[in-house]
Amino acid sequence: MKTYKMTIAGLERHLPICPVNENLSIGAFVIFGDPELTTACAKALLERAPAYDYLISAEAKGIPLVHEMARLAGNQKYMLARKSPKLYMTGVLEVSVRSITTAHDQKLFLDKADAELMRGKRILIVDDVISTGASLFAIEELVRAAGGNICGRMTVLAEGDAAKRDDLIYLEELPLFTPDGEVMA
Repeated sequence: MKTYKMTIAGLERHLPICPVNENLSIGAFVIFGDPELTTACAKALLERAPAYDYLISAEAKGIPLVHEMARLAGNQKYMLARKSPKLYMTGVLEVSVRSITTAHDQKLFLDKADAELMRGKRILIVDDVISTGASLFAIEELVRAAGGNICGRMTVLAEGDAAKRDDLIYLEELPLFTPDGEVMA
């Protein structure tokens, strides 16, 4: 399998190149199982973070990152946009999303108890990779529905056109790739 070599938060990693469709491949950034990278990315993002009251991320790949950011910032509470409602949730807010790495539409859910905590607070959205912005938009919708104030959007990697956004704080730019694994111009 072809890989793309990157330095992320001072650490070298080789991202597998994975086909999305017949015209596009992406570099797969998987933070799961890599605590060294997770901690380095969390530290680097916190150094650039605006003032906030709570962090939020989407399930599942953002979980280790947002957890580590909250831990490093003093064991702060953080919120998760879940892929399905859980029995312990006191009620849910719901939005639909279709991201580049998901083959079908999916929904994101926010516990109403978390939504109540977010009302009127500064909310910092955190994710591992932002590409099309579809998942980010869905989280923004949940934050707005909860009455939270979005104070920033952060990601480890900005993929493709996401790197051109002026409202996104990111550590590194991740290019898109051709079907044969070459960087797209």
